[in-house]
Amino acid sequence: MTSTSSHGRTQQPPATAAPSAGRPTPVAPSTVPAAAVPTGPVEAPTAPALPPRPRRTRLSALPEVRWATLSALAFLLAFPLDLAGAPAWAWGPLYAVCYAAGGWEPTLAGLRALRERTLDVDLLMIVAAVGAAAIGQFLDGGLLIVIFAVSGSLEALATRRTEDSVRGLLDLAPSTAVRLTADGREETVEAAALRVGDTVLVRPGERLPADGTVLTGASEVDQATITGEPLPVDKGPDDEVFAGTLNGTGALRVRVGKDATEWAIARIVAMVEEAGRTKAPTQVFIEKVEQRYSAAVVAVTLTLFALPLLFGTDFTTTLLRAMTFMIVASPCAVVLATMPPLLSAIATAGRHGVLVKSAAAMERLGAVTRVASDKTGTLTEGAPRVAGVRPLGGTDEARALALAAAAEQPSEHPIARAVVAAARERGLRVPGACEFSSAPGQGVHAVVEGRTVRVGSPVALLSAGAAGSGDGLVEVRLREARAAAAEIEAAGQTAAAVLVDGAPVAVLAVTDRLRPGAAEAVTRLHRLTGVGAGPASARLTEAGGGAGPAPATGVTLLTGDNARAARRTAEECGITDVRAGLLPQDKVAAVRAWQADGAKVLMIGDGVNDAPALAAAHSGVAMGRVGSDLALETADAVVVRDEVGAVPTVVALSRRARRLVVQNLLVASACIGTLVVWDLAGHLPLPLGVLGHEGSTVLVGLNGLRLLRSTAWRRAADA
Repeated sequence: MTSTSSHGRTQQPPATAAPSAGRPTPVAPSTVPAAAVPTGPVEAPTAPALPPRPRRTRLSALPEVRWATLSALAFLLAFPLDLAGAPAWAWGPLYAVCYAAGGWEPTLAGLRALRERTLDVDLLMIVAAVGAAAIGQFLDGGLLIVIFAVSGSLEALATRRTEDSVRGLLDLAPSTAVRLTADGREETVEAAALRVGDTVLVRPGERLPADGTVLTGASEVDQATITGEPLPVDKGPDDEVFAGTLNGTGALRVRVGKDATEWAIARIVAMVEEAGRTKAPTQVFIEKVEQRYSAAVVAVTLTLFALPLLFGTDFTTTLLRAMTFMIVASPCAVVLATMPPLLSAIATAGRHGVLVKSAAAMERLGAVTRVASDKTGTLTEGAPRVAGVRPLGGTDEARALALAAAAEQPSEHPIARAVVAAARERGLRVPGACEFSSAPGQGVHAVVEGRTVRVGSPVALLSAGAAGSGDGLVEVRLREARAAAAEIEAAGQTAAAVLVDGAPVAVLAVTDRLRPGAAEAVTRLHRLTGVGAGPASARLTEAGGGAGPAPATGVTLLTGDNARAARRTAEECGITDVRAGLLPQDKVAAVRAWQADGAKVLMIGDGVNDAPALAAAHSGVAMGRVGSDLALETADAVVVRDEVGAVPTVVALSRRARRLVVQNLLVASACIGTLVVWDLAGHLPLPLGVLGHEGSTVLVGLNGLRLLRSTAWRRAADA
């Protein structure tokens, strides 16, 4: 698998906008060698049906969000009235709405859990809230209700939007396919009805309907959704293709090689869903602690209420003491010990262009011990650029680039756009071209100012006799051009040859440029994971070659791109462990292998092909501008402005938030423990219990808000 494009192009109709990912544009017929076109009747290409974009679930569409909003609004209206000393009839109904709107769903869930002989901590919170209201502490109970209602609605929203993106991924594969019968006739069938061994016809601009192998034809296929490669990949007979990838300028006949359930896209969906269902060990541990804590609080509360009654204690006094215990033992301070630091960190990160989806996600970011990163669109910009021009035989560099841009201007190919952009950036005059044509696997041909200009694959254009001349000077130029192309490709760049009237005049070096700050970000991630940056030489493992023992490095490059490009990017960034040529399942396998050895992996990516690894990792970060919908919904955090340097900063911010959480938990536990022992061993007055409980709550809340200060992000960036 390689990202070195062979430059097959087609002319773009003037009235048609340039194609964008996921929205193919009808392509005008191009000059294609007869051998590249499948035999048999082939209709003129038509605009393919666009896959429907997944509809994102609106906030208002979720009942959990509506009820949580109503509960929070009622609380916010009642709170100032209560503090101002207004009569109970003014704020009482509002508190009732708050309790009912935010508490009915966890109450039902808790009762269902009781039927299964499980004690849900949410039910305990409802009991604590009702108990607080029973002794007049409506504010405490309302705060508990609102916290749990809002957190539950956010979890429901995140889950629903992830499901939306998974459904949208399935829509990438076309719903119908053109199947060829044994006698050469075409029939349109449902893509899901295709069987192994069927032959399908894929016209220019259409998406592949199934995984399979090319039988005849030549084209370029944009398979970034599967492998993440930045450039279209040449496909010809015996090459593997994937469902949902976008065909380029040529027509292909493809033999279906897998059932629909085994397609690469279907496997990606299955892996994301499986990872979403799998609970992390920390989550399982927390659930066990919640069960034991809830059972203990309920048991002690009932004992404090029932036992004194057996000895004739006054009912009101007994109830008051039991409710006092319920108040002081309720985890208000513990909840606020955890949430304010994490929510403050989320707000600070959001102000600096990093959206962290939940408090749990922010906490997980700070626990990572190893980092895995995609290449294209993550560490690099994901768009080809001309990195250099190698003039041959004394040709003027600017003149060669201008002629190449003139020939490329009618084409929509990514490399063509890069060549034209390079000429414009240098302020060159790009002359007009006529008689434009393109051929998959070869390149473009045009007449510019009366001269024949060809730009394309060095393999096709620089082969022996390709120039069609026995001129000795041309032969010397051909040798020079082949040497320059080999040197460029050995450096991990894409080479494009430029010929004028059959003689090579230049070789262009095209590359995917590193993002600003990528190398510094990798160095900081090495440091945050406890490892210094490695040597300049990168250790490379290609797909299927066996990973072997991993070196002591904190950052690993996981990419579907070719080995040369991967090694080049890794050496520029200071990454010493490189895994190239990976499919989505290979990335997931690497992440799971590290986590099986005890590592907590942070995955950084942007594409559909990264989504399974983002879901399987302990924590995932996606690039916001270029990221696919599925990657954005699967990740725990999104870097909105694609500033990769923000990733180590948000990790450092998360670690600071985790330290504040530990501080708050110690303070909250000490206060709750003291009040509980006082209530059990002596007589704790209710006002003093409320004062101690609320005082600890306020203390830990204020401590957690420290991360809202403007210096918090700057200190994290310096970590």
